[in-house]
Amino acid sequence: MAEFTHLDDEGRVRMVDVTAKAATVRTAVAGARVRMRAETFALIRDQKVKKGNVLETARIAGIMAAKRTADLIPMCHPLNITHVQIDFLPEEEAHAIGIRAGVRALDQTGVEMEALTAAAVAALTIYDMCKSHDREMVLSEIQLLQKSGGKSGAYKRGPHP
Repeated sequence: MAEFTHLDDEGRVRMVDVTAKAATVRTAVAGARVRMRAETFALIRDQKVKKGNVLETARIAGIMAAKRTADLIPMCHPLNITHVQIDFLPEEEAHAIGIRAGVRALDQTGVEMEALTAAAVAALTIYDMCKSHDREMVLSEIQLLQKSGGKSGAYKRGPHP
């Protein structure tokens, strides 16, 4: 089992020192899902939500969130993000919207937290823009799907049990 690198020998929280690490290309893809009533899904699909284009607003929010992750998560390093992509995967029958957030950087540490934050904030933005129509939306499945780069190498989530 890996040690907790954010704790010193006396159990105090610390930011990991990445000074000696080489900057390499790091990528991560995270996902999230927003489930809603059929009527809410149709309003989003047909761009009839009064607040505006829900998915484009959520895309912008996800990109902004990836860039601000170090301001939100205490031990995250500010990174030199070179690319963020937010994609939406509408699921008509399930009345859900899947979210995929991909982040790339040339840096000394990984971008998993940036991808997860982007996916989560995109989901929260969908909720915010549609809450007047549907307060029972469910945000779920915020998860790392894959990552590459760095000492720990590549990771790809397997199928759910």
